[in-house]
Amino acid sequence: MSHPHPELNLPRPLPKNGVRIIALGGLGEVGRNMAVIEHDGQLLVIDCGVLFPEDHHPGVDLILPDFEYLEDRLDDIQAIVLTHGHEDHIGAVPYLLKLKRDIPIVGSMLTLALIEAKLKEHRITPYTLGVKEGMREKLGVFDCEFVAVNHSIPDALAVFVRTPGGTILHTGDFKMDQLPLDNRLTDLRAFARLGEEGVDLFMTDSTNAEVPGFTTPEKDIAPAIDKVFRDAERRIIVACFSSHVHRVQQVLNAAEQAGRKVAMVGRSMVRNMGIAAELGYLHVPDGVLVDVKKLDNFPDDQVVLICTGSQGEPMAALSRMANRDHRIDVGQGDTVLMASSLIPGNENAVYRIINGLMRLGVNVVHKGNAKVHVSGHASAGELLYCYNIVKPRNVMPVHGEWRHLVANAELAVQTGVPREQVVLAEDGVVVDLVDGVARIVGAVPCGYVYVDGSSVGEFDEALLKDRRILRDEGFISVIVVIDAATGKIAAGPEIQARGFAEDDEIFSQVRPKIEQALAEATGNGVTDSHQLEQVMRRAIGGWVGGKIRRRPMIIPVVIQA
Repeated sequence: MSHPHPELNLPRPLPKNGVRIIALGGLGEVGRNMAVIEHDGQLLVIDCGVLFPEDHHPGVDLILPDFEYLEDRLDDIQAIVLTHGHEDHIGAVPYLLKLKRDIPIVGSMLTLALIEAKLKEHRITPYTLGVKEGMREKLGVFDCEFVAVNHSIPDALAVFVRTPGGTILHTGDFKMDQLPLDNRLTDLRAFARLGEEGVDLFMTDSTNAEVPGFTTPEKDIAPAIDKVFRDAERRIIVACFSSHVHRVQQVLNAAEQAGRKVAMVGRSMVRNMGIAAELGYLHVPDGVLVDVKKLDNFPDDQVVLICTGSQGEPMAALSRMANRDHRIDVGQGDTVLMASSLIPGNENAVYRIINGLMRLGVNVVHKGNAKVHVSGHASAGELLYCYNIVKPRNVMPVHGEWRHLVANAELAVQTGVPREQVVLAEDGVVVDLVDGVARIVGAVPCGYVYVDGSSVGEFDEALLKDRRILRDEGFISVIVVIDAATGKIAAGPEIQARGFAEDDEIFSQVRPKIEQALAEATGNGVTDSHQLEQVMRRAIGGWVGGKIRRRPMIIPVVIQA
């Protein structure tokens, strides 16, 4: 089993008969999925998604893949193939197209409709190529065949890439629901046929590789949803992903049976479900859907709201309801159904919302107390089936944290794939497929790219560290005016502190220390303002660390007058 090494160097040029694979995101994390395949000087991008920030990313809106490897090779990109329409697979496309707007985008009908709506907000009109399962398209040197897979969004595809240097089967996100709501099965017959042809590298979804057995079918959660509708006294608020068409369909069906009206809340929810309904992926029963502004015309026990916010996003509708910062005023007798699983890292934010809602008297039904969500990813049993059907020569687990990738790699080994032909890679690690053998050959620069308001990639870990210090430790500014002629303090030290529970009077204890330190420095001939500022920083920093046990951000200012 190949492991990346921190000392990896830039790779040598790709051999003429080889295929190069570089993940620019999605390995070691849940999100930011993006893989680049190279052959004969041409590039094919598979997915281009975002990662959502966690608590240690204060102020960050989105995290993008690192496009540095592509910036000098944009003309070599033949297409961006999108496996499905989730944000962690399509969300970064606008930022890549801003570098070169005419890169073709290839995907299924729903996926293209979702990305086109997103690109419209960025004022980009893309060049698109619609595909469906069973189709083959020549994209430069890459001959791509598309295979139907089942996921938590309709119209998901796996892609089989044929090149003169080898073949790659990339599953995208998938599971093997045998009773799917849209009757669209993962096409295992196609997987078997491609296996017979020969799969040199199998890139498989790892998200649920640690989960034994098989992922629960979507239809099995219908009884839990029906129970919520039977027991609810007043309004029902359903929180789910804005792209989870299957879940919204189940809620619409339950609402029709219960005689309730449904309103969509949230811009992305309204937009995505409008697209899904227009394209025939979402079937809205007659008379069930109403505008949210007309809800006051109906009694509470006839109302259902479908909104975003199932992951604890602070600006999403559900979070604002919990904080009483939304036009929908939830309270005693209302029921909130959180119909999504927890993305790793979001647990605290989600539980904070659940607690906030329950404090208001809301009955909250979630995955922890009812069977109201199933995963969209293949569990270990399904992955074993796939390995046995495809019989790949080499395996590269993708999409997941390190523990998921390792678990998926072990499954491949159990089915007979030689351990040395299972490649465990991280973002930026370069894997070459040459003469049917995949191995790690180097690494390229590949960091996090942060979107912060209108700025993209303009700040780094150092700025994030400053923000974390400001958030966790507080802030102190110290201003001193020094007489340029005598070198003595003319005014100050003036100390301002924020983020401290202590009274400002406590800083009177450190003023003599600052004055003494400055007197010693100027007595030794130090006149440079920057050096004097560092003297002040050390004096107050040592005192705050010892006396208050804090390490705040300290901004010293010396003014020469």
